[in-house]
Amino acid sequence: MLSYQHLYHAGNLADVHKHSLLAWMLAYLTQKDKPLSYIETHAGRGLYDLSAAEAQKTGEAAAGIATLRAAFAADHPYITALHQITKDHGPDAYPGSPLIAQTLLRPADSLHLAELHPGEHAALSQAMQHSGAHVHRQDGLALAQSLCPPTPRRGLLLIDPSYEIKADYDVLPKVLAQLHAKWNVGVLVLWYPILTSQSHAGMLDRLADTFPDALRHEVRFAPIRPGHRMIGSGLFVVNPPYGLETEAKRIAQLFDRRA
Repeated sequence: MLSYQHLYHAGNLADVHKHSLLAWMLAYLTQKDKPLSYIETHAGRGLYDLSAAEAQKTGEAAAGIATLRAAFAADHPYITALHQITKDHGPDAYPGSPLIAQTLLRPADSLHLAELHPGEHAALSQAMQHSGAHVHRQDGLALAQSLCPPTPRRGLLLIDPSYEIKADYDVLPKVLAQLHAKWNVGVLVLWYPILTSQSHAGMLDRLADTFPDALRHEVRFAPIRPGHRMIGSGLFVVNPPYGLETEAKRIAQLFDRRA
């Protein structure tokens, strides 16, 4: 199933939640003068045009980044990345997580990005062509299994599927456990949608049993339109960097004030 295209949803409230905390974690990890690895399993196209008909059709960016950008401090790593991307690509550009990572990481750091959708992979390759990133057209979970433990051993793995494939909810706890067994020092980040169906609940129970010390952070918001099933965004972080819990609470306050 390769029908999902994130352009319809780029810059939405879930992106703001996920990308702001990802940016903070990457900024924290780069404080040490040691190289790190960044691996992403479902990279998408990397760069989105919020003036495109697809993005305009849903109105999700208007309710997301357009509303919340001003709520962040000007020196927040997320805002730093957004500023650089709009400077390079124009005022309607919005970065996916690959470009956020590339913007905040350093030349000595290693980036591996997987995207299976042929059109999205082609766009990702174009967006990352001068970045030095390794762009793979293959199953992202298989790529992560093959790379872990990566070189350098410090680093972060982002798993960010669309959950179009319902089996993901059963597969991901097993995969995360396998990856942690191979790479026990890696920061493993799993994003999940909070839906009216509560499809994520069983997955989170299994993850919590395996990783009792992990950080689970969620924000809730009203459906963007009648009948829309997503009512929140969640991150499950194994080996969370020091201070992430405090930062997550700050981000939650931005969402609370928006409500």
